[in-house]
Amino acid sequence: MRFIDYVTAYVKAGDGGRGCVSFRREKFIPRGGPNGGDGGRGGHIIIRATKDLNTLIDLRYQREYKAQRGQHGKGSNQRGSDGEDMVIRVPVGTIVKDEGTGAIIADLSLDGSEVVAAKAGRGGLGNSNFATSTRQAPKFAQPGEPGEERVLSLELKLLADIGLIGLPNAGKSTLISVISSARPKIADYPFTTLVPNLGVVKMEDYRSFVVADIPGLIEGAHAGTGLGFQFLRHIERTTLLLHLVDISDILTSDPVEEFEKINNELRLYNPELLEKEMAVAGTKLDLANDGERLNKFSEYCKAEGIDFFPLSSATHEGVKELVSYLADKVEKSKKA
Repeated sequence: MRFIDYVTAYVKAGDGGRGCVSFRREKFIPRGGPNGGDGGRGGHIIIRATKDLNTLIDLRYQREYKAQRGQHGKGSNQRGSDGEDMVIRVPVGTIVKDEGTGAIIADLSLDGSEVVAAKAGRGGLGNSNFATSTRQAPKFAQPGEPGEERVLSLELKLLADIGLIGLPNAGKSTLISVISSARPKIADYPFTTLVPNLGVVKMEDYRSFVVADIPGLIEGAHAGTGLGFQFLRHIERTTLLLHLVDISDILTSDPVEEFEKINNELRLYNPELLEKEMAVAGTKLDLANDGERLNKFSEYCKAEGIDFFPLSSATHEGVKELVSYLADKVEKSKKA
């Protein structure tokens, strides 16, 4: 299934029904007076979060949503029925915005949370509401109010505790497959991961946390290069960012430069991301023969005060220590 994390949709709440102009006409009751009923309200447009969905793909194929209008009032003071509300289900973690103003309407971060995205129009009053001692036979009623209409933008941000970031082929997919039950596509070419992957890491002490594998970033990603910034939104909710940097001797590039390139992309996309807690995993330790890249990067992290974990997903060396560290960080964050 395709992963869709951003859509726009036109929504129109139901109009209110008209009030009725009617007079009581019964045998032996002259001048019975007005008895026009009120119109019913229209249906609201409600956006509701559910854990049963993990993508916005359903909204990609239906772009217009119109709720039912209210029924018109009737004689004998019969009120029109209300229009049925229309509920649009979205994944947990969806942010609802007004496309025109960019204002956030709701952040649906809990299962079952909902928001009225477009309010229904009220039904009009029937003529029975306008009778007075001096106006005993009003021949008018109110029209129903129009329902609210707007264009919404729906943006899904994955709910993960740890965000894995790094250049293509840094080993993110391999690591998440080792520490969780997630089974992302793994290959030795760039951009193997085309959509974010979520994995639940379960500890022996019954603690657990969620890790998000974000598709590989490259220089210029904030401006749309490579996979662009389309997936950077998914690390905005995370507790901690885990940078993965290839420290194997297969590469000749400078690991410090690689790390700083990714940080620069984060800065250009959203400077607040650099305020998040960070740690670094040096991957492919089993291929770090003379350790030149490993030692250089280790010294850099130490000087910058960044927690550094050299590891190998292939041999599992250093993985247990990293997972324990991440679990402690998530637990500490939840207690704060």
